Amino acid sequence: MADLSTTYLGLALRNPLIVSSCGLANSLENIKKMEDAGAAAIVLKSIFEEQIVFEADKFIDSSDNSLSAMKKGLNDILQNRSYDYMEAMDYMTNFAKEHTLKEYLDFIKQAKETVKIPLIASINCVSAYDWSFFAKRIQQAGADALELNIFILPSDINKTASDYDEIYRKIIADVKKFVSIPVSLKLSYYSSNLVNSFIALSNSGIAGMVLFNKPYNPDINIDKIEISAGKIFSSSDDYFRTLRWTAILSGRVGCDLAASTGVHNYETAVKLLLAGSNAIQLASVLYEKGIDEIKTILDGLNKWMDAHNFKTIEEFRGKLSQINIENPAVLERVQFMKSYAKIV
Repeated sequence: MADLSTTYLGLALRNPLIVSSCGLANSLENIKKMEDAGAAAIVLKSIFEEQIVFEADKFIDSSDNSLSAMKKGLNDILQNRSYDYMEAMDYMTNFAKEHTLKEYLDFIKQAKETVKIPLIASINCVSAYDWSFFAKRIQQAGADALELNIFILPSDINKTASDYDEIYRKIIADVKKFVSIPVSLKLSYYSSNLVNSFIALSNSGIAGMVLFNKPYNPDINIDKIEISAGKIFSSSDDYFRTLRWTAILSGRVGCDLAASTGVHNYETAVKLLLAGSNAIQLASVLYEKGIDEIKTILDGLNKWMDAHNFKTIEEFRGKLSQINIENPAVLERVQFMKSYAKIV
């Protein structure tokens, strides 16, 4: 029996399989099932920036008892101190954000009491918002690490590539000021200079990067002639982009790498480990085949390692990364080879 243990974000893991942030990880019962099936860690369902802002605004505009109490407390402060309007609004906004976060923080605390494996909290970011406010409280709730799922579509014609890079740097800097737990970035492949941008981010104090987040993609309903939602779940062929960039970045970045999107079987997990991933994130296959599929993938990984006489993950991890293969250019090929010209 091979030793599947590894490390990711400085966390000791019993194997490389991590459940990525998804709706399945929003239930204590499911989290326990994931641990029992063999998951090495779980990324809890994301709390979304838009959700926080919307609910905080809604909370401030409401007239429930808790808000009334907050307003009374605020009025008392204003009557006894020389706070200006902006300070008063900051007080009110922070109170509202705290109220919005409470349910998520309570879930982290309950989850920590339910399982023994590491739990990674997740924030879904779309801008350089005040992430220090949330990150600090997530750490206090007991999360073992924090994953910032940053997806900023570079579609603004008034912004340069440097402008987008600056947003990422600001988010990281703001969060790192207030937390000591490991921070990872789940990133998009939309980048004009992916290698240099990602290498720079990897040396900014983060502990890991996840390649890649699966974006919401629009589709078109030709019957109703309107924009509709695209396919939600990944397919077993969606790992190719992750494999290429993992192999190119492995050994060049200053942090760990986790591969995500398209992991539906042990074969893909093996390929991504050979490319240089420290850990593998999966979710769609658990919706399609059930949480126990974690056990199936681990069994397959074990058997493959035994068949190839690998005793540990480190014996083959990164064996086929770009810096370790004889022909590095093979990972940069983007045109079909001549031998395929007649069939594609």
